[in-house]
Amino acid sequence: MPELPEVEVVRRGLSTAVDGRRIAEVRVLHPRPVRRHPGGPDDFALSLVGRTFAEPKRRGKYLWLPFTDGDALLAHLGMSGQFRVDDSDQPLPQHCRVVFGFADGGPQLRFADQRMFGGLAISVGGAELPDEVAHIAIDLLDPGLDRAALVSRIRSRSSGIKRVLLNQEIVSGIGNIYADEALWLARLHYDTPANTISAAKLTELLDAARQVMSEALAVGGTSFDSLYVNVNGSSGYFERSLNAYGREGLPCLRCGRPMVREPFMNRSSFRCPSCQRPPRRAADRG
Repeated sequence: MPELPEVEVVRRGLSTAVDGRRIAEVRVLHPRPVRRHPGGPDDFALSLVGRTFAEPKRRGKYLWLPFTDGDALLAHLGMSGQFRVDDSDQPLPQHCRVVFGFADGGPQLRFADQRMFGGLAISVGGAELPDEVAHIAIDLLDPGLDRAALVSRIRSRSSGIKRVLLNQEIVSGIGNIYADEALWLARLHYDTPANTISAAKLTELLDAARQVMSEALAVGGTSFDSLYVNVNGSSGYFERSLNAYGREGLPCLRCGRPMVREPFMNRSSFRCPSCQRPPRRAADRG
């Protein structure tokens, strides 16, 4: 699933492409992406015609496109969901599922999703903050973040620090890639209990996570394949700057020891065995 930088890149692209535009036509090419709409695909399409998009918004990894009438189109990208903005005479992108045409006759908005784990849904009254997203914590790039309160909240948890970072109800936007990158920068093992980390060290970790996500955002995010692209079809380039994620067997860029990959929550964690030593409890289990 795209993480904060990738979703923010898409949000910015959508802002330029749809803000202030009135929907004239909606075609649902496959019912699964609108499966959460109780009236079905035809009703989904009809209920959107005539509405005008406002400025797209995001919280962490979660994206929605407000309408000027107070409702919103909630977009869950899942593993492979993409928005594309193309002229109407251009071929539809592969795996295109929903097409939005506009009254101004300009470029269409197209939603493609190969695996169809994502989808679109109407959030009634959700323009400012959809109910479906209200439980999600604000993210590290949000100017309203209370850093001290977040550090205290993290330190109240006994789970391993990576599990805490991935909990979107504590801090949003961080996924597997940027958690590994931040932990490498802060020289922390992913299984270190959060309540054993000092406030100063946690602040360093959060600063590292904010730094790495800001750097990723500046180059369009991280694209390992064609499943994540911007609205114009371009890929991000942060993969070239990764220090930890995906570097199994390659030398640590800090000490030179080969990086390792270890199973973690049905996925993988990448770390340096020298710079990120396991805590005693993890070492004892091994």
